[in-house]
Amino acid sequence: QVQLAESGGGSVQAGGSLTLSCAVSGWRNTWRKYCLGWFRQAPGKEREGVGVVDSNGSTAYVNSVKGRFTITKDTEKKTLSLQMTSLKPEDTAMYYCAADFGGEGGPGNCGPWDDLFEDWGQGTQVTVSS
Repeated sequence: QVQLAESGGGSVQAGGSLTLSCAVSGWRNTWRKYCLGWFRQAPGKEREGVGVVDSNGSTAYVNSVKGRFTITKDTEKKTLSLQMTSLKPEDTAMYYCAADFGGEGGPGNCGPWDDLFEDWGQGTQVTVSS
């Protein structure tokens, strides 16, 4: 059973930086094909994808965060990270990490789509003030 736990959220001024981390328990090294992602949900809005990384290390981001956010994975520590720079007030949201191990997700089929992911964390709040 895979469980995800986010950390690193907080409050920051516009233009600042923050790094979120997601600890993934139950990650098996035998899983060769997978997709990991970050999503966010602002108050009163639907959850939206931020970016993903597949088992080959390829990443993809939504336009609103390209050039500002970076996703990395550490297969030894079994963690997923989201480095956020040049933060804007519109980045304020609850941030969630998600994983698809052993399912349809993987190289060639890894994107910021809600229905791809089976396992989700509880979220960590990021607040950016102007």
